[in-house]
Amino acid sequence: MKAKKTNQTQPKKASESAKKKGANKDSIKPLKAASKKSAKKSKNSNQTQNNIKSHIKPPKLPKIPKSFQISIATKRSENSAMPKIFLTTNESAQYYESGYSCDNAILLKLDTHLVFITDARYTTEAKEHLKESVEIVESHNLLDSAIAILHKERIKEIVFDPRMLCVQDYQKLEVKLPKCRLVAMPNFHQLGRIIKTNEEIGLIKKSQELNKKAFKRFSKQVREGMYEHMLYALAKGALENDGLYSLSFDPIVALNANAAKPHALPGQARLKKGDLLLLDAGIKYKRYCSDRTRSGYFGESGLDFTKNQHFANKKLQKIYDIVRKAQEHTIANIKSGMSGKQIDALARDVITQAGFGEYFSHSTGHGIGLDIHEQPFISTRSETIITDGMVFSIEPGIYIPGKYGVRIEDLVVIRNGRAEIL
Repeated sequence: MKAKKTNQTQPKKASESAKKKGANKDSIKPLKAASKKSAKKSKNSNQTQNNIKSHIKPPKLPKIPKSFQISIATKRSENSAMPKIFLTTNESAQYYESGYSCDNAILLKLDTHLVFITDARYTTEAKEHLKESVEIVESHNLLDSAIAILHKERIKEIVFDPRMLCVQDYQKLEVKLPKCRLVAMPNFHQLGRIIKTNEEIGLIKKSQELNKKAFKRFSKQVREGMYEHMLYALAKGALENDGLYSLSFDPIVALNANAAKPHALPGQARLKKGDLLLLDAGIKYKRYCSDRTRSGYFGESGLDFTKNQHFANKKLQKIYDIVRKAQEHTIANIKSGMSGKQIDALARDVITQAGFGEYFSHSTGHGIGLDIHEQPFISTRSETIITDGMVFSIEPGIYIPGKYGVRIEDLVVIRNGRAEIL
């Protein structure tokens, strides 16, 4: 479970907030032609495009075709889930496709041709980081520039994510491109990234290793009498490690009763001997997120985040042991071919049978990668079939309002049909 996520500064991502400034179509300035070294032809079939049947009209949007959902389960090397032609403003999608992103850009993927449209504040940096074959277009009006390119290229159909495109921009595209069918595919790029490559798994693993070291740095710096807000600031410092890393999200640091709020904000409670301290945190390594939660006992010897915790409060110890059992039972019994909701049931059944089902108030896990929350989701509603190469969290919890909350979280990857902790 995560608190509100923050936009993070990365070496290949501009951080300055931007507001679009109006301009006409004549403002388009091509800065770099596409490289003659074109990327290899995509192996994906035309199945996805051929099965898109509806031309949507706002505000009603079509569901993802079943054929698209089924193709997600194929190997990523075949890339059969990703549309050939799409428009996106999403930074993770921009970075994944082009090697760079910023907060005021449109990326057009026109089969093997990529066009990165942004304003003059980012073009110098974009030229330094974009892949060689990506064309840069500098513009004062990004959408007008995109429309002009789509018109020039005579694009007949383009995919977009309706969660990312506002109604005003959709209507403008519809009016200006009457011969181009606009195809809504919610979350299409995350779905296309659902199976991680070995390189991506390695980056997530490295990110989590650095995250574990940050937990240890934090535990060594914790002192009795610190307020929650001080512990929160201390955790951020330990995670960022003198500015080396960005945060996956704002850390959650909560004591005792505050830990019963899954998305707790730091308060004015002061740490004392015998307290429960919950830390949920993650960093980014080369843009890939990590995520970990531990519930620790602060005693005479200080604080540690091993799973072998011994609380003075017997009821709290019982709850902790149940959560640990639920998490370890789930990880040990995950198998390729199970659905997200079947995996969720592994954890939920342990907690329910122990009499605390009503106090497990969130899903068991979520995918992770360039975004802190990605596909697949491990929840009571998830029909997603789990396959090798998927990476996600397992994080059951029990939350007793006004008393305490316990959550334990690790990341796992599916290899050879079973879950391995990263």
